[in-house]
Amino acid sequence: MPAGTEAQAALTASRARIVAAGDQTRRRVGLRSALRALARRSAVPVRVDVRTAGRMPEPVEIAAYFAVFEALTYTAKHARASAAEVEVATGEGVLRVRVSDDGCGGADVSHGSGLAGLKDRVEAFGGRISLHSPPGAGTAPESSCPSTSRPGPSHRDLDAAVGMRITKTR
Repeated sequence: MPAGTEAQAALTASRARIVAAGDQTRRRVGLRSALRALARRSAVPVRVDVRTAGRMPEPVEIAAYFAVFEALTYTAKHARASAAEVEVATGEGVLRVRVSDDGCGGADVSHGSGLAGLKDRVEAFGGRISLHSPPGAGTAPESSCPSTSRPGPSHRDLDAAVGMRITKTR
C-alpha cells in the first residue's frame, strides 16, 4: 500500500475513534459537556455557548454533535483561523447550531468532503444548512434540525451518508 494511502487510512481510523469517543461522552453526560470536550481537543481555541433546556432526543443531540465536529474539523484543516465559536440553541421546535471562525473564508459546500459531509449529516436528520463564508471574513455554517423527538438515522445510515465507519465503544 502506498505511503499516502496508509496515512489516509490511519487518519480515517483515528478520526472514527475520536467521533466514537465523543458520541459516548454525549450519551453519558449530555450535549453541552460533549461539545466542550470537543472544543478542548480543537486545534484552535473555541468558545462554546449551549442554550438548551436539559437533554434532547438522542437523534437531535447526534445531529448537533456531528455538525459541530465536522465544522470544527473544517476550521482546523482549512480555515487558517485563530479562533472559533460554537453556538447551540433551541426554540420554536428547532435546534440551531452555528460554528463560526475568523479564518480566510471563501468556503463552498460543493467543494471538498468536509462541509459536504456536514451537509449530508444535517440533511440525514431532516435539517437544513446555510453557509456564510465571504472571502477574507471567516466561515460560519449554520444548521437547523427539528428539536422534537422523531425517528433519526441509525449510525449505519450516517456511515453511508458520509462514507465513514462510526464504531461504538464501551
